[in-house]
Amino acid sequence: MATEQELSDFLKSVEKRAFKRSVYHVRDEDAALDIVQDSMIKLTVNYADKPAAELPMLFQRILQNTTLDWFRRQKTHRAVFSNMSDFEKAGEDGEFDLLETLEAIDTSDGTESAEKQVSRSQTLQEIDDAVQLLPARQREAFLMRYWEEMDVAETAAAMGCSEGSVKTHCSRAVQALSKTLIAKGIKL
Repeated sequence: MATEQELSDFLKSVEKRAFKRSVYHVRDEDAALDIVQDSMIKLTVNYADKPAAELPMLFQRILQNTTLDWFRRQKTHRAVFSNMSDFEKAGEDGEFDLLETLEAIDTSDGTESAEKQVSRSQTLQEIDDAVQLLPARQREAFLMRYWEEMDVAETAAAMGCSEGSVKTHCSRAVQALSKTLIAKGIKL
């Protein structure tokens, strides 16, 4: 079993290399820092009772799995926002059905030209930029409702406001996103 000092020394010794490796993989310093910190916490919580000699291999596996989890979350994020027609639906009745979006993506044949891939990538970047431009409360409500899939009551509790405020913030966010994206030439 590794002592507390051995575990601490090990984590200090791998911290910078793990961070550089993660930055190289995900190309985002903030995400890389989160990945490394999550990996260190997992090692400490789940494997502190292992011998010190096993820590390097365990940590590498944990870091690898945490990085893969990050990529999976990013893939899901891109998939959710790839079908822009759902924003139009959300604007009409205030509802956004994530399952319909994912089902539409899953039924596609998976073949896509390089031109379409680049176009989709640019569109996704425009969407991401537009979401970042939303006022903080609208962005928070929008992401909780449509990205985190929280219901109105859960979102209201998390934001510390009424359910009506959540609905208002979400509606305004969808309208602002729609207006911004249409102005950039992205058809909904």
